[in-house]
Amino acid sequence: MAQIASEQLRLDKVIFVPSNIPPHKTVRGLASAGNRYKMVQLAVKDYPHFEVSDCEILRKGKSYTIDTVRHFQDILPKGTKLFFIIGEDALAGLDQWKDFEKLRKLVSFIVVNRPGYQGRAKLKGKFQFVNMPDIDIASSFLRKRITDGKSIKYFVSDKVYRYIKRHHLYATR
Repeated sequence: MAQIASEQLRLDKVIFVPSNIPPHKTVRGLASAGNRYKMVQLAVKDYPHFEVSDCEILRKGKSYTIDTVRHFQDILPKGTKLFFIIGEDALAGLDQWKDFEKLRKLVSFIVVNRPGYQGRAKLKGKFQFVNMPDIDIASSFLRKRITDGKSIKYFVSDKVYRYIKRHHLYATR
């Protein structure tokens, strides 16, 4: 998603921000924040316009997008235009996010299509839509494959695959 959005909209930089505790997911079954951060680092290492930030992990507690956007407003040069890349599958609950009305004034949302979702008409505002080939691979799909003892080798980069295997992430014990 990030690569397609970056190319189509000519973004200067994409910053990945793994959450410390995602407010919309149960922590059970997730890798630790530190492990997720390391996997993102490995995944984007060879892409010069991709970066990873640990700002949510360092903040501790639940991670809310509004707080992260304010963080980047504080550290980036004044006037930097901020975008937030989101999958179309997340649109349905977007208006329920913490301080959503404030958030939509601070960022422009880049919405990437996802197979089986038709959320585009629901919200109005600063939304740009990016189309990419339908690749229906969600993180929950990958975690389930690992739990079921199935390989994810060609679904993630070799570096991330090796990290998951080495640290026995998501496997039932």
